[in-house]
Amino acid sequence: MQYDHEVDWLVAGSGAAGMTGAVVAHQLGGSALVVEKEPRYGGTTCKSGGVAWIPGNHRQPALGIADSTGEGWQYLRGLIGNSVSEPRLRAYATRAAEMLAFMMQHSHVHFTPLPTYMDYYPQVAGYKSGGRSMDPGAFSLRALGAEADRIRDDYHSLMSFNITVPEGRRLGVMDLGAYWLGFRLLARYWLDLPARLRGKPDQRVTLGPALVARLRRSLLDRDIPLWLDAPMRELLVEEGRVCGAVVERAGKALRVRARRGVLLATGGFAHNAVLRQQFQQAPIGSEWTAAAPGATGDGIAMGRALGAGLDFMGSAWWSPTYRMPDGRVLALIAGKAYPGSIMVNRAGLRFTNEAQPYEDLVKDQYASEQRGEGAIPCYLLFDAGYRQRYPVGHIKPGKMTRDENLPPELFSSGLLTRADSLDALAAKLGIDAQGLAVTVERFNANARQGRDPDFGRGDSEHDRYYADPKVQPNPCLGPLETGPFYALRCEAGDLDTKGGLRCDEQGRVLDEAGAVIPGLYAAGNTSAAVMGDAYPGAGATIGSAMTFAYIAARHAFADEGDSA
Repeated sequence: MQYDHEVDWLVAGSGAAGMTGAVVAHQLGGSALVVEKEPRYGGTTCKSGGVAWIPGNHRQPALGIADSTGEGWQYLRGLIGNSVSEPRLRAYATRAAEMLAFMMQHSHVHFTPLPTYMDYYPQVAGYKSGGRSMDPGAFSLRALGAEADRIRDDYHSLMSFNITVPEGRRLGVMDLGAYWLGFRLLARYWLDLPARLRGKPDQRVTLGPALVARLRRSLLDRDIPLWLDAPMRELLVEEGRVCGAVVERAGKALRVRARRGVLLATGGFAHNAVLRQQFQQAPIGSEWTAAAPGATGDGIAMGRALGAGLDFMGSAWWSPTYRMPDGRVLALIAGKAYPGSIMVNRAGLRFTNEAQPYEDLVKDQYASEQRGEGAIPCYLLFDAGYRQRYPVGHIKPGKMTRDENLPPELFSSGLLTRADSLDALAAKLGIDAQGLAVTVERFNANARQGRDPDFGRGDSEHDRYYADPKVQPNPCLGPLETGPFYALRCEAGDLDTKGGLRCDEQGRVLDEAGAVIPGLYAAGNTSAAVMGDAYPGAGATIGSAMTFAYIAARHAFADEGDSA
């Protein structure tokens, strides 16, 4: 077979998984090439919080956090059970920390544990109240040179400046310390005169963009090429082994040989409405996802063409989302736990613990929908006190931006609804007014006592993380009693899909019979999630993506990498 280009390791996708796999391969002595179908790099990682969930990581002891990979394994096994093979699940639990140490030594990747960002399920043995979820820190786009103009630019901050996870939580408290932090961050932003005069966004990136920028700088340091506008179209096979792929570049179909293997890291199929409707429960589509537009299942399709098996196609990294008037779909992570708010369906009923992990909230949303209560969409209802004090999604609190200064499209699009009374709000939304009145009356009576006997909101550490500690006895609970009243329309969205190519503990793609497809690896949302249908803690998506990209490259460049 004739080839136009040859490398040791060919990677499809430029998110956390793809670029990690390329860095590892190069460090192990191989040549690598990353191809990306979009005109910008970063994928869904660039739209994420950039947090990685790493049990037993080497940075915990300095913060006084006691953890181990064994406890991480215990927690994962207790939560996920037998839905994922023991060797694959154990590989993640035991090697994620190894990946982190490797990447922090050999790249610009730098994660810091979040000591109070807890796992999501305290009832599961092996749970930790902090230190496994890790923040990627801030990074300067100036370090990327011209490549700074090619990073995905559809990430958004509530403020004009970017903030890390700890900074975001601190600002949310809205006390004097928070105001001082906000002033310092804003001053730094405005004092960056070269960027301000050229109309550039904040050059200090955080969260997912910071992780992507760190990885891109690492590729540049190693002269690892990244081809943009270069979709992988087809996998090539010789003598039963994947040996490369057809990559389209500048209108030409190039045959690229990959001597050690191909890593598929093209994301999930969140934007593929056909696949979603085929595999996932109704109502479903591609219009509610917060994933990058390139997540159309390309890697999954290429693997299926070679007979690869699939797992967890009905699952996603669920999160309520909201669609901005300009078409952007954003995940509602923070804001649903603040006091003075509830979520209701069109029957006017609460159906969930609003402050619980976002994946479970959407699962409850679907359950309510299946009961005929009309929960897709649902509505986050809040009163004037909440509106004044707290941000909701990317809408600044009233103390910063009054209603009359909000873009009118927020209201005319139906994203945000306002009314002087709950009855009037129900009428505008098509919600059962009597059901809503009863719901709010019961909720308010309990909230004044700081309890939620219906759904347990505020009972867990997780619930209280994004709440208001100044409100006691339960920082998640406060009555809705002061008009005007508001509603934010919330969809049954996701961060990306979880279903994909079935893989083993080495990241190798398996066929429908469970046999290895030699030379083919997958990581990230192209592969069936090692987390199964669960979400152990913040950063489980990126932590597993980077870990299995690392494991795959290590395997491909080991002596046994040339064999099945």
